[in-house]
Amino acid sequence: MERKDGKLRLALPKGRMQEGVLRLLAEAGLDMRAAERDYRPAAGLDWLDVKVLKPQNIIEMLAAGSRDLGFAGADWVAELGMDLVEVLDTGLDPVRLVAAAPAAMLESGRLPERPLVVASEYEGLARRWIAERGLEAEFVRSYGATEVFPPEDADCIVDNTATGSTLRANGLAVVDEVMSSTTRLYANRRAMDDPSRRDRVEWLAMLCASVLAARGRVMLEVNVDAERLEGLIAILPAMKEPTVSRLLGEAGYAVKVAAPRSSLPALLPEISARGGTGIVITQPSQIVP
Repeated sequence: MERKDGKLRLALPKGRMQEGVLRLLAEAGLDMRAAERDYRPAAGLDWLDVKVLKPQNIIEMLAAGSRDLGFAGADWVAELGMDLVEVLDTGLDPVRLVAAAPAAMLESGRLPERPLVVASEYEGLARRWIAERGLEAEFVRSYGATEVFPPEDADCIVDNTATGSTLRANGLAVVDEVMSSTTRLYANRRAMDDPSRRDRVEWLAMLCASVLAARGRVMLEVNVDAERLEGLIAILPAMKEPTVSRLLGEAGYAVKVAAPRSSLPALLPEISARGGTGIVITQPSQIVP
């Protein structure tokens, strides 16, 4: 499909992934929120064309070349078997694709050794799983609400789950994990072979990655006397090296680092024990390494 307009065509997912993707873009400075029925939100950039599509359609349009860039789940990319370039794993909307069956029918936690009926929306992945496990099974295609198939209409399902609560509510137990999946940014190969479009793809990915990096870190600032500076620096988890500056009147030093948020519970008492005072913690909006 020949392209002459010079635009980068971005696809945003409709459904459960949409809110997380829109929030990520908004925090990156690209507010693309629109009315519920507006499938062409404005990006504020004349070279960026945006359309909202179902994730499965995004993957198909990327493969066909009518979209350059789009957010979709890794599970559906694997299911549809499309040859795309993964640009960024956002880590958003993590799910597991699992095989599950009624707990009452399992034998020592395993499926019984008899002919089975397996239901799933993921026909390709489910059939592959059946073959890899050497099961004697008939496949049944579902179109949503797969968890209600057992026990009357299927012995086993292959479906995605975030917490497992829906499976448990329907009396199902996980018997195998097929794959894990998150929302990822994909591009078609022709876009990545075009220098102008590739630059814009990488620019957008960098903006998103900077927000994701910032979400996991805090800016930590602390004052310390000169004689205790080295001991304090030794425990600070900086991305590269801490920023150190003199306080007014030779009163010591101010030290600043971008620290992992998860390190704070153990780190703060240790900072105080090593003479750190005036600790200030702020949340950065974006971090570009």
